Amino acid sequence: MLGVEPTNNTAERSLRAGVIWKRISFGAESQAGSEFVARMLTTVSSLTMQQRDVLDFLTQAYWSARFGQPPPSLLPLATHQPQTLITP
Repeated sequence: MLGVEPTNNTAERSLRAGVIWKRISFGAESQAGSEFVARMLTTVSSLTMQQRDVLDFLTQAYWSARFGQPPPSLLPLATHQPQTLITP
């Protein structure tokens, strides 16, 4: 197949930050902490791959939760309608 890398280097590189964090911080102390870390690492890596600003996304997620609005999407921007920023 054309355009498909024959190794899993991309997948391994995407996991590297999480593995290093776990090693130097000794991981999370609870199941809830582990789930939070997994979700944050997934969010950060997804947004980074899409070249989207992580702080803007997290700010939008906070304000959406605060005002009972739908959360922002992690899907690439080309696949969904742009969302308006909720401000206080």
